[in-house]
Amino acid sequence: MKHYLDAAENAARAAGKLLRENFQRQQRVKAVAAHDIKLEIDVQAQELISKLLLEEFPAHALYGEEGIVGDQSSDHQWIVDPLDGTVNYFYGIPHFCVSIALRLHKEIVVGVIYDPIRGEMWTGQRGEVSKLNGAPIHVSDRAELAEAVISIGLAKTGETINTNFPLLQQMIHRVRKCRVLGSAALDMAYVACGRFDAYIETGISLWDIAAGSLLVENAGGTVDLRPRENMKDKYSIVASNGLIDLKL
Repeated sequence: MKHYLDAAENAARAAGKLLRENFQRQQRVKAVAAHDIKLEIDVQAQELISKLLLEEFPAHALYGEEGIVGDQSSDHQWIVDPLDGTVNYFYGIPHFCVSIALRLHKEIVVGVIYDPIRGEMWTGQRGEVSKLNGAPIHVSDRAELAEAVISIGLAKTGETINTNFPLLQQMIHRVRKCRVLGSAALDMAYVACGRFDAYIETGISLWDIAAGSLLVENAGGTVDLRPRENMKDKYSIVASNGLIDLKL
């Protein structure tokens, strides 16, 4: 797995460099929705990642937010979000990342999340402890809900917003602080290294949380990931330190 992990880290750094160099420059908008924006640089970053990974592993497939490449029935499938936090990026908010995971026989075996602004690289491979910039990390040891800091995702559709907002209202009264920061992958990374105690989202895509799920579990946390029956290719997720009772 080390060979795959090194390749994922190199691809994440290359895409992160592209994002960092173009941050706070005028961006070409590809598409606009009520609660989301797609930029040309999202596509450029994924194309760069695809080129680097599939040149090294030509028999692999890539499943990303900006499209798919290769034979999706391949045993090796890279799951990529080239820019998680696009709206933050577009508005000049320095909170976004690159997320890359490798799924082998339907199991996530490698995951990296890279924040190019802070220079933080979370890495993980199946069966080994997660790391942040090479140092082992662990989820928080907070067990009291009243002491917890949690992130509630407010996703891109009216349905998911309407589901998540009551949850946010409930949690605000139960925990120390709720956060809505705009990058699911970074939320997962923050749970893995103990900055957050939990992350909850009721309508998220696999590329947003594939790498983070591995990082959280390998850092001692728990991840409850369930497909949404009424939303194609969407999932509900609860990632936590495994100690707090979220009373969901």
